[in-house]
Amino acid sequence: MSKPQIGKPAPAFELPATGDKKISQQDYKGKHLVIYFYPKDSTPGCTTEGQNFRDLYPEFQKANTEIIGVSRDSVRSHENFKAKQSFPFDLVSDPDEMLCKAYDVIKLKKLYGREYMGVERSTFLIDSSGKLREEWRKIKVKGHAEAVLEAAQAL
Repeated sequence: MSKPQIGKPAPAFELPATGDKKISQQDYKGKHLVIYFYPKDSTPGCTTEGQNFRDLYPEFQKANTEIIGVSRDSVRSHENFKAKQSFPFDLVSDPDEMLCKAYDVIKLKKLYGREYMGVERSTFLIDSSGKLREEWRKIKVKGHAEAVLEAAQAL
């Protein structure tokens, strides 16, 4: 599967999400969309990243931009994570890695000398016409949500 390309239509999807919803890219027609992929609910980096997007959410809204978070965790795990952190946006469950693979975010990772396939923290900005405009890969959490907001405001 090839990586999504800047300026080309973003990969289509329909997956289960928080709030007992099925979310598809079509749900965001006419709005810009930030899709951020993260490794695991309730881990330190993922919690901080989500909180940063949460705290800037009103600014994203002013820029006609919605946010969704995606990981391989279950909807139930997402519901707990979302509630605990008061996230105003939905979290999408991708246990079969359909969306993760479409965006090429499953990478070989190392932890304590052990190698495994996991989600590489990555974010994608899709414009209101459904085209991919920006991508960030191998993200460092600090300052990331602000950089994505700037890009959304520039659309």
